Amino acid sequence: MTNKRPIGIFDSGYGGLTVFRSIADLLPGYDYIYLGDNARAPYGNRSFNTIHQYTWECVQMLFDMGCPLVILACNTASAKALRTIQQRDLLNVDPSKRVLGVIRPTAEVIGNYSKSKEIGVLGTKGTVQSGSYLIEINNFFPDVKVSQQACPLWVPLIENGEHDKPGADYFVKKYLDQVMAQSAKIDTILLACTHYPLLLDKIRAYLPQRIKVVPQGDIVAESLKDYLHRHPEMDKKLTKDGTRQFYTTSDDTGDFDHHATMFLGEDVKSSYIPLK
Repeated sequence: MTNKRPIGIFDSGYGGLTVFRSIADLLPGYDYIYLGDNARAPYGNRSFNTIHQYTWECVQMLFDMGCPLVILACNTASAKALRTIQQRDLLNVDPSKRVLGVIRPTAEVIGNYSKSKEIGVLGTKGTVQSGSYLIEINNFFPDVKVSQQACPLWVPLIENGEHDKPGADYFVKKYLDQVMAQSAKIDTILLACTHYPLLLDKIRAYLPQRIKVVPQGDIVAESLKDYLHRHPEMDKKLTKDGTRQFYTTSDDTGDFDHHATMFLGEDVKSSYIPLK
């Protein structure tokens, strides 16, 4: 790994693999390392301080594996840890490294999807409570009204393989009804959690056809492509041999591989990396 300088992609669990898939499809020539902190997932209901601590520990693990650029492919980590990492931690460790999130690139474009100028945002409790999407979308689209809804049971359903079972329908409909009750004018639903694309079919089934449902993967991938174009000094640092490696903080790599294969849509073989 000493000769590799891959793009690091981090998530608290498996959800970031939906973003990884979009990035790797758009930019297939780069080397990648994916790290899931499955030993401590989910992050959604944890405090700001805990999420920052866990996220920063994993970012440093990716730095140690040679990554000069890390993507937080997790909305909760992006909402509760990214700013501190960018404005404090990197300055103390290595200002030449970069850590990017998924909220800002999504907020930069999501307003373009809505004709009614009303958007529903579905996310974890942590993402919703942070208010990050309200702030960021308002920065780029001050005329857009945002209605938020926490969906605390969606991630557990997905990570336990119950998302495509009939029992998941009740909780999918419940949270969709709650967000739509906030405004009948909502015409765009943003899936502000990288797990949620696995529920896409059920989500669409319980929404009127007029409503657009927007996952983040392709948006984040396009944003990264643009970032590397605008920052050739970073692009030159990255090695491009098309390699992919997967790591998990859980010692049950078989379980990770099973779930990761479901998220990624291709076979995954991971390695265990212990927490320090």
